Amino acid sequence: MSYSSKLQILIIEDEKPAANRLRQLLQGFFPEAVLHGHLDTIISSVDWLQGHPAPDLIFCDIQLADGQSFEIFERIKVGSPIIFTTAFDQYAIKAFKLNSIDYLLKPIDPQELDQALQKFQSQQKQASLDIQQLKALLVPQADHHKSRFLVKYGEKIQSVQTADISIFFSEEKVTYLQTKEGRRYILDYTLDQLEGMLDPRKFFRLNRKYIASFSSISEIHTYSNSRLKIKLTNTEDQDILVSREKVGEFKNWLDG
Repeated sequence: MSYSSKLQILIIEDEKPAANRLRQLLQGFFPEAVLHGHLDTIISSVDWLQGHPAPDLIFCDIQLADGQSFEIFERIKVGSPIIFTTAFDQYAIKAFKLNSIDYLLKPIDPQELDQALQKFQSQQKQASLDIQQLKALLVPQADHHKSRFLVKYGEKIQSVQTADISIFFSEEKVTYLQTKEGRRYILDYTLDQLEGMLDPRKFFRLNRKYIASFSSISEIHTYSNSRLKIKLTNTEDQDILVSREKVGEFKNWLDG
């Protein structure tokens, strides 16, 4: 859907590729909009908001270069509707939506962005921000994450502890888990389903084929077009790449 409204939109995002992608998508939806930013820190965002009229809409990444963006709204009162963007698990996403605050998972899907913009256009009002509650939503809950997986090995059935798993990967439409010892087992889950079951502090979705544990990453190399090449333990695949859209998020994950 294309919108004709000449809105003032502020982009707060510390990953340049993600900010550029969002800008391109918004230009498609709002050809006449004035896009401000991107701002990549709490300090620069506070300074901008204090020195300019409130924008009609703010797109705000949660994890910025100097901390969580919630601190912006603790320092100053912001009267603009906000759509948060980041990459946390499905439980946080549901909770944000129940809080009447839109939330988009990166990399942003154009259809989901369109739905968020339609919601913004229909409501045209500020969502009530409870900063402490939003922070609490982003604390991973232990009971949300699987601690073991049931697998079949020949005629036997056994349980594999998640702590003993090195990677999950997809091959010819079949999903496998691989233990730190190099043993492989077939799973009845897709990688998309597994993302919501795993602790995001310990596992990262590198690309469409791999979910890796922190301990499985042995080497990281820079690669063409701002991507990263990853070497995993006990894995023959030497062409495991992290896409440009995920590089910033991946580095934040590595940094804890």
